[in-house]
Amino acid sequence: MGTVVHPFIKDAVFDPEATHALAIAFDSICKDMNLADTASSARETVAVRVIDLAREGVLDPRLLRERIMQEVHALRGVL
Repeated sequence: MGTVVHPFIKDAVFDPEATHALAIAFDSICKDMNLADTASSARETVAVRVIDLAREGVLDPRLLRERIMQEVHALRGVL
């Protein structure tokens, strides 16, 4: 079974292992946030943040998920 490349990461430059890790993190975050496939704006925001963190060197799917979910919870407290 191959890795599905999400449209949000197709233009970023990551090796196949990192791309797989980002896809796992993205899917996990979207699931945790109950984002439907049709929630394109929200999903794009998540994808951009995953890519930003990956460019900073955070490539572990678990750490990406934890970091982004912490940010989401912090924002929910502010909004």
